[in-house]
Amino acid sequence: MNKRIILGTFLIAFMGLSLSSAASATELPGKGISVQPLQSTISEETFQTLIVCSALEKLGYDVKPIKEVDYNVAYTSIAAGDATFMAVSWVPLHDVPYKAAGGDNIFYRKGNYVVNAAQGYLIDKKTAEKYHITNIAQLKDPKLAKLFDTNGDGKADLTGCKPGWGCESAINHHLTAYGLENTVKQNQGNYAVMMADTIARYRAGKPILYYTWTPYWVSDVLKPGKDVIWLQVPFSATGEGEPLNTQLPNGRNYGFPPSSMRIVANKAWAEKNPAAAKLFAVMTLPITDISAQNRLMHSAKISEADIKRQAEDWIKSHQKTVDSWLKTARKAANKA
Repeated sequence: MNKRIILGTFLIAFMGLSLSSAASATELPGKGISVQPLQSTISEETFQTLIVCSALEKLGYDVKPIKEVDYNVAYTSIAAGDATFMAVSWVPLHDVPYKAAGGDNIFYRKGNYVVNAAQGYLIDKKTAEKYHITNIAQLKDPKLAKLFDTNGDGKADLTGCKPGWGCESAINHHLTAYGLENTVKQNQGNYAVMMADTIARYRAGKPILYYTWTPYWVSDVLKPGKDVIWLQVPFSATGEGEPLNTQLPNGRNYGFPPSSMRIVANKAWAEKNPAAAKLFAVMTLPITDISAQNRLMHSAKISEADIKRQAEDWIKSHQKTVDSWLKTARKAANKA
């Protein structure tokens, strides 16, 4: 009798342990697996990266602190397996470094994390209306270009991109394609510092010419339609081998197609981790929510802890959505 009781107790305990392990595997398919996230040095990318990190942690993954690197380094690191993912892979802007590092054979990049991101050139509204400037090609006129000269060389100074971001090569291609090389110069360097100077010029009542993108805080400080206007381009000119029409359905053409940001990961790692792969594919983040968070970053000095709290607050206010991502990810793990 005592032997039966002991055996029964052992079986119940064993079954309980097995069920507990099975439940753990189901709820935490990433348990014991390390993840190394990357992002560029643009601090405004931290918010969307942290949301991905948090979701991975809910699946049991051991997520390491985010490392900041240039985009080109990010792609080569992920391709080599030295890092796991980057949450801000711009399409089509990053197509060149993406393909150069191995493209679809090396990377996993499914779904659209953020859609309808815009890019283009803007000038202050006062100058645009006074001189009737609506198209960047008008700056072939040396007299108009000189309005935006900040260093006395007679050329328009365009606040451009940091080398390695991808946008700098697109801008240079535009300057060549539109015949602006002799009248417009792209200034490259620390974008935030250059934009601070640009905004200071605007507040001093001077003409400004700059490139920017959304979501980003610049368009909250210099509001399109109120403070500045978007300049159109004379025709589509992407310079990426395959012709790409950048004209919008409304007929306007700002030189860049509507872009998306995707989560890019090492393909071999993604194949071994179907839960994470499915998560990357189904996550979506409204561009307006990123803009709102970026606005907070610019309007006040906030720390990394503040950004992490903002990401956590976003998750809490969208808990049903996040739970649906996790549910879908766990199902993918169970089917594997």
